[in-house]
Amino acid sequence: MHDTISILMLRTLQRASASLGNEALALMRQFVQERMTANSVFVDKSGREDIYYTSFGLLLSHVLGISRNCEATRLWLDGIDSEKLDLVHYAAYVRARMINEWEQSKIEFLLKNIKRKAIRPLSSFEVVPNSDAESPYAQFILYSLCEDTGNTPPHACLTPYGTEGGGYANRQNGKPSTNATAAALMVAGQSKGYQLTQDVEWLRDEQKSNGGWCAEQHTPLPDLLSTATALFALRCYGVEPRYSAADFIEGHWLDNGGFAATLLDDESDVEYLFYGLLALGTQ
Repeated sequence: MHDTISILMLRTLQRASASLGNEALALMRQFVQERMTANSVFVDKSGREDIYYTSFGLLLSHVLGISRNCEATRLWLDGIDSEKLDLVHYAAYVRARMINEWEQSKIEFLLKNIKRKAIRPLSSFEVVPNSDAESPYAQFILYSLCEDTGNTPPHACLTPYGTEGGGYANRQNGKPSTNATAAALMVAGQSKGYQLTQDVEWLRDEQKSNGGWCAEQHTPLPDLLSTATALFALRCYGVEPRYSAADFIEGHWLDNGGFAATLLDDESDVEYLFYGLLALGTQ
């Protein structure tokens, strides 16, 4: 059985953490701790407790060795009505519960040996990414969630979202984007094997000379999220990027230990610290 997407990401984050010096790690730990509340959950950009950001914060706490009050987290999670969540937030909720229930040192072992956990059927979600349950991003979320809970991932049908010349869009007949392509390539790699295709080459060729990727071809400024997902997907396929991304990643690293979304931003959150570490782990 091959590794799940979550295990591949976890190892990439751990690789990044192991490469950092004590000062950098201390800043990152402080950054995460400052965004953790008395409930041992995490806040969004506006400072409100949020399940989506909590899923990132809990994983970062594991990778960076930050202690939490797991019982407080459990009680907070118990107060969430998971039946009312959309697909993205439901996936975050399930992962948050799983991470919180497991001893930190055993996360990778348990991800490999997970016993099947019941999850909501896709038909139960009124809101899915891009208003399309078959879009590459929605398929990526569901595929990874099924892997994490021991369920059989659905058959992946990505062809309608492929574009002429390579790459994928998150809507049929749309223009290709970095994140849709990275999501589609991860689903394809997990379901069919990591075979080189024109879509992999398209993703590689979209890298800018400064080392970053733009969200879409017409977007003028490369961003950290797109760069992290592209680098991660390429690494899974064993493909080297055209240019080193080290300086690009470094340029988005803030003095407070977080990472900015773009060079025009000077604030961060636990989601972008996750993307910064993910990008670092591919170097």
